[in-house]
Amino acid sequence: MKLKFEPVTEKNRAQALRLHGAPGQEGLVEPVEQCLAEAEQWKGWRPVLILDGERPVGFAMYGKFPLESFPFGRVWLDRLLIAGEHQGRGYGKAALAGLIQRLREEYRCKKIYLSIVEGNWAAAELYQKFGFRFTGKRDPHGEQIMVYLCPKK
Repeated sequence: MKLKFEPVTEKNRAQALRLHGAPGQEGLVEPVEQCLAEAEQWKGWRPVLILDGERPVGFAMYGKFPLESFPFGRVWLDRLLIAGEHQGRGYGKAALAGLIQRLREEYRCKKIYLSIVEGNWAAAELYQKFGFRFTGKRDPHGEQIMVYLCPKK
């Protein structure tokens, strides 16, 4: 399955805002509306639609944080949402694989970070299958931090 990642713009913003997780998943990933508001406040965020052909099936947001303690910054895959009606079809795996590749190419990074809400074990299991590991640390919101060590090419 080959997915496309299209930057969210005014042209496709309404499509992005229509994406939601499945019932009962509220609180596991921030709503797209909140993500886009954060991306407007901090221009380092890259919100993208996840497309299967021309059909939006999900949303992701990533970016690189310049930190004093990390001279080259930290690359974060901050949000990954597959719309409820498209879950269970392999989109999460395909999106994660594509996003890892995209971040490695765009940022030439050695590590990719993400944080996960306590209790979101389905997502944690998916991330672990791809090689993400818990760091034992939490972000400022209390979410558990995971890291992916990018293999050398």
